[in-house]
Amino acid sequence: MRKWLPPLALLSLLSILLGVYIGPVKVGFSDVTAGIAYGVKLTLARFTGWKVGGEPRYFIIVWELRLPEVLLAYLVGVSLASAGTASQALFRNPLADPYIIGISSGAALGAALATLISPIYMGPFALVFSLLSVLIVYTVSKVDEGIPVDTLLLAGIAYGFLANAGTWYVYATHPESTQITMMWLLGSFGGATWGEVLLMLAVSALGAGFLSMKWRELNLILFGEESIALGLDVHLYRKVFLFTVAVLTAFAVYTSGIIGFVGLMSPHIVRLLLGPNHRDLTPASALFGGTLLVFADLLSRTVARPTVLPVGIITALMGAPFFLYLLMKHKRGELVA
Repeated sequence: MRKWLPPLALLSLLSILLGVYIGPVKVGFSDVTAGIAYGVKLTLARFTGWKVGGEPRYFIIVWELRLPEVLLAYLVGVSLASAGTASQALFRNPLADPYIIGISSGAALGAALATLISPIYMGPFALVFSLLSVLIVYTVSKVDEGIPVDTLLLAGIAYGFLANAGTWYVYATHPESTQITMMWLLGSFGGATWGEVLLMLAVSALGAGFLSMKWRELNLILFGEESIALGLDVHLYRKVFLFTVAVLTAFAVYTSGIIGFVGLMSPHIVRLLLGPNHRDLTPASALFGGTLLVFADLLSRTVARPTVLPVGIITALMGAPFFLYLLMKHKRGELVA
């Protein structure tokens, strides 16, 4: 067993329990565990016919309100961190991130346009527009066979502004006919449902699991065209990985809105602890990203009580200084992918 797995798994579990425990209504820790245990029994009873006892105190608060929100935050964090790790390898750029290079904004624009037709199209539209975002930013940024840092950042930021403008236009001109809200635009897990949790569980498990299994290919992609000599079909894997990044980002945006910097911070923090080998970096970043976003969601619900802040504000307050720090390291030539 990898040495980092038990500590990260324990940290993940503790963050989830803490996220469910802390809220506007005071709930005892025993009520949290009792509510989760009863909810699991109730779910199993639907398939097995087992009998369950009486409903514990605060069951609705624990099982129907807080737990779906916390689990959705964790799974979205897993997806964004996985997408960020893969993006940094694909672009051979340590500052790449789905938010910074405009993929999240593009997915949000697609989801916003879909609500004008029907909310059921938000997922597919978010995916199509996130892929379009990758294509545009990649095409604009590419110079010969490389992607300079400055060009990538400028292209991503410019495209992000354009996509955000389109999203805000939809929100401003169709406030009653769309499902877009201010909280969604700035990132929120409020009102999360078990259906969204199950959707993100499937997406994050498949996407993060696939990237974790393909750690050798991610390592080789860092060599660029030189990896062809090592037997890797760079062009094929680049397309496959880009599609995976787009899927992870699109469904994260679809379920929770625009949340930035998780995909930037998580890989860098884990890289400092475990090194650059994607064998450990990819799965560990995913677990750490989930924990990071759960704590960000917890802060969004507590720092300005009784007001609930959009979680995107919290991640921006954490991520923007971190991004500036990384830019300074890059300026001094100390930053590598």
